[in-house]
Amino acid sequence: MRPEPFKIKMVEPIRLLPKEEREKKIAATGYNLFGLRSEDVFIDLLSDSGTGSMSNKQWSALMLGDESYAGASSFYKLEKAVQEILGFPYVLPTHQGRAAENVLHSVLVKEGDVVPGNTHFDTTKAHIEFRRATALDCTIEEAFNPTMIHPFKGNVDLEKLKSALNTYVPQNKVPFVLITVTCNSAGGQPVALSNIKAVKELCEEYQVPLFIDAARFAENAKFIQLREEGYRNKSVKEIVVEMFQYADGCTMSAKKDPLVNIGGFIAFRDSTLYQKCSVFAILFEGFLTYGGMSGRDMEALAAGLEEAINDDYLEYRLAQTSYLGEQLLKHNIPIVQPIGGHAVYVDALSLLPHIEREHLPAQSLAVELYIESGVRGVEIGTVLADRDPITRENRYPRLELVRLSIPRRVYTNNHMDWVVEGFQKVVEKKDQIRGLKFVYETPILRHFTAKFEKV
Repeated sequence: MRPEPFKIKMVEPIRLLPKEEREKKIAATGYNLFGLRSEDVFIDLLSDSGTGSMSNKQWSALMLGDESYAGASSFYKLEKAVQEILGFPYVLPTHQGRAAENVLHSVLVKEGDVVPGNTHFDTTKAHIEFRRATALDCTIEEAFNPTMIHPFKGNVDLEKLKSALNTYVPQNKVPFVLITVTCNSAGGQPVALSNIKAVKELCEEYQVPLFIDAARFAENAKFIQLREEGYRNKSVKEIVVEMFQYADGCTMSAKKDPLVNIGGFIAFRDSTLYQKCSVFAILFEGFLTYGGMSGRDMEALAAGLEEAINDDYLEYRLAQTSYLGEQLLKHNIPIVQPIGGHAVYVDALSLLPHIEREHLPAQSLAVELYIESGVRGVEIGTVLADRDPITRENRYPRLELVRLSIPRRVYTNNHMDWVVEGFQKVVEKKDQIRGLKFVYETPILRHFTAKFEKV
């Protein structure tokens, strides 16, 4: 493995609490890892969202921030970067990705609508269901077999999608089709360019717009370069241009691949939709040339978009995630394969088969990992899936996973080795691990604030 394509100029101390203290800390949160203070976490793999390290170019770009309320020069730098890298002419900045979803869905999604896509992530699904619409999962079946090797498990199943379009388009219930790249809830799995193109062809046939959730667009493009026939000799930048030429627009959480700590945007091809969304952008976010972001943050984002598509950086990025996954496999820790881009996903159903679904095996596993090692991951399973908005019964997804999201340019492989040691300790006591049950939950996006007790 090649070394990191950067030097480290600043370090931040981290501290490993004694195990007895970790047990007290997690119990005090109601066994919810979101409730921990960051100083109580040794290695934080809760999320790769906004947790990465910015470069010297990005930090210097902050000093150029134009904080004018209207017409800030920093916005035009961001707009130009989006136009050149993603190819969309119209840009609305937002303070983060879920804000971009809120603005877009306020225009497009109404009660009774159906939004087909490849396993919508939590905030996306929540915004759709908040409007009494349905997020319809059309991911290929291979995505739900953790050990099956398929190069593009994030692909949309074209037959599932066509069936949905046949059913709901005549009822005027499909505002758009959504492709998430990479597909987070399916294990950080990429979508093939051929699949994006085929989805676009179906969308054109049924006259439905295609949008991309672009949070991890650069990692997806790198996977296309590595795995899809005909793209080995193309740069990531060229692949990104081709990916987005099939989309009518995108939402972006810039806290992921664009390498900033806050920010997002919506990008459009259609000026009419841009104008409709502008109304809600001003209402929810701010004026059109800042939209909830400071000028300095837009400067850093413009620089980060360019850095995100650097081939050397992406080679290192995917290699570190692969390293963690391969080390876990060597120690017989079951994970979703092939290894994804931003995270490794541990299969809790295989690791803790004695814990029933209603007792939340993935949440239980994530809690035990923290107790044994000080490593904070996050549950991607029943807790995150929320309750059915009609029946209010728990939704049991086909996979129960613990996601280990690796912040960009933050940790070394020595840190990854510690994560593996933590799982080894969990495995040694796995038969003694008890499940959890809810003692408090909110009606939507419950995983952020829920509280549990051991059964």
